Amino acid sequence: MKRAGILNAELAGAMARLGHTDQVLVCDSGMPVPPGVRVVDLAFLPGIPAFADVLDGLLAELVVEGGTAAEEVRAGNPGCAELLSARLPGLAYVPHEELKRLSAGVRLAVRTGEATPYANVILRCGVAFQVRL
Repeated sequence: MKRAGILNAELAGAMARLGHTDQVLVCDSGMPVPPGVRVVDLAFLPGIPAFADVLDGLLAELVVEGGTAAEEVRAGNPGCAELLSARLPGLAYVPHEELKRLSAGVRLAVRTGEATPYANVILRCGVAFQVRL
């Protein structure tokens, strides 16, 4: 049994299969996920697990090159906007409807128990390169 990191077997397995430039949608419980996208639904109760906790857990396990969030998050959910800008420098913003459209291209959607508006972000994965001399 794992002692640290992500313990959810379905999520850990899905993350292990991600490749360079694959995208992951981390979303609240109300974000529609397009058909054909693999979903790991972590929602247990409203607010559990929190968007911030899930995002922090994923960022600890993945190499992330960038992210995209809804521009409406700034006015509609300032706490989430602060969290995203602190965790993802250089975050891109698009209209919420565009974010929903872009979510059709993600490889994995991780649904949290968050029930606040616009607590959604698309993460673009990278690769941890090791330089050998």
